[in-house]
Amino acid sequence: TRYLTPRQRSQIVMQAKRQRVQKGDLYAIDFSMHKENRERLVQALRKRADVGNNAVAFLAGGTMDTLSNSDNEVLFRQEQFFQWAFGVRDADYDGYIDVATGYTMLCIPRLDPAYLVWMGHIPSLEEVKAQYGVDGCCYKDELESVFPERFPGERELLLLHGTNSDSGIELSQPAPQALQSLKRNTDALYDTMIRLRMIKTEKEIDLMRHINSISSQAHVAVMQHVTPGMYEYEMEAKFWSTAYAKGGCRHFAYTPICCSGPNSAILHYGHAGAPNDRVIGEDEFILNDMGVEFHRYASDITCTFPSSGKFTDKQKVVYNAVLRANREVKEKAVPGAMWPQLHRHADRVICEELTKAGILTGDVDEMMKVFVASYFMPHGLGHLIGIDTHDVGAYLDGKKRSSEPGLRSLRFDRALEENMAITVEPGCYFIDSLLDKALGDPEVSKFICAEKLAEFRGIGGVRIEDNVIIRKDGCENLTRVPRTVEEVEAVMAGQAF
Repeated sequence: TRYLTPRQRSQIVMQAKRQRVQKGDLYAIDFSMHKENRERLVQALRKRADVGNNAVAFLAGGTMDTLSNSDNEVLFRQEQFFQWAFGVRDADYDGYIDVATGYTMLCIPRLDPAYLVWMGHIPSLEEVKAQYGVDGCCYKDELESVFPERFPGERELLLLHGTNSDSGIELSQPAPQALQSLKRNTDALYDTMIRLRMIKTEKEIDLMRHINSISSQAHVAVMQHVTPGMYEYEMEAKFWSTAYAKGGCRHFAYTPICCSGPNSAILHYGHAGAPNDRVIGEDEFILNDMGVEFHRYASDITCTFPSSGKFTDKQKVVYNAVLRANREVKEKAVPGAMWPQLHRHADRVICEELTKAGILTGDVDEMMKVFVASYFMPHGLGHLIGIDTHDVGAYLDGKKRSSEPGLRSLRFDRALEENMAITVEPGCYFIDSLLDKALGDPEVSKFICAEKLAEFRGIGGVRIEDNVIIRKDGCENLTRVPRTVEEVEAVMAGQAF
């Protein structure tokens, strides 16, 4: 091999980067996506009886945070509702939308000239207006005089106020100080926006398709990289470096879950107290639940595979049970299908497959009556996904979570609709505390073969998670990773996918 000078190496790297751009790996954001979202919002608000023609929707953008009381800034991520409507990348912007006319204005901070030295270019009002496709733009310190010019007459301000059904956290955005005298409506905006965010536009779906492609490639890279003796966090590092290098995805969408061996039975492993720091052993399950985000839209994919590259017979039993559940749920995921019923179908498949394996015994219909599957799959079947990993719109119109085992962990309860984005993530885990509880309940233990179950204790668990779009005739699977035993083993042996 001939010696390359630093300049020659640099030229080769730059050429490779240009080729990647030409292939479309660096996704170009179409900001008209947010204009379309604003138009949808205006149309929906006009149909509400509690919103008048004088209404102006106010959306506050996110603010810059620091670590505790230091000046160490946390890398900014935009507030979700503001992101959906405007797609603004910077902090401290606000937005206004006239419901009657659709006129849209961004209100931005007036930055100190020192910003040029430390942070770079300060965009003008015209540059901001052009970049984000809005009708007007002003500085925040001008709002008191500009607002009545742009939005003349007696006005009512629509404010975001509502509670997230997953977190239980209330969002309540106050009116800006300069507009404290205006009448306020806190009932309409949040309810309207969560219903709109639940149904994706084709431009949003195209973006999510790209993000899934990047996360899928990163999962495959991890499969081909991992070997026993590594730390779990090396899989996290490989995933992030691949996704960032291939797609410019700077953020994980949520805390990475990189499990090996018995840790794969811990549903949300990887937190600060258990930071993916176990050494991977031979012939163990690895469960990687990871996804990156881009332009604040999330992906959420889980792959389970054997650490040594070949499934053991016991591992195949559990893996194929979950794979069957995943595939059958996707086949049934059509508009009008009730999500709780699909969860129960996954329960039934798990019971059927564990019965074939001799772990369970008896009539599956009777098992379903006492929720046997919930001891092996204690989480919900999946959730809405979009700008939030667990996206909004899950429980509407006063609907409450079920109290039944399994369903009480379900993150949304409603009929599927066209262009919903959801995850399908059945699982099967051997969690000692739940298995002991099951064996201690006579109504459940009569279906369990304790001796056979003991053979699977310590094996961990399997989760197979895809991101799908509900379509008119079925669902579109955005996730592209090896799924069958044969595909997984081939990829881990080095075969391209």
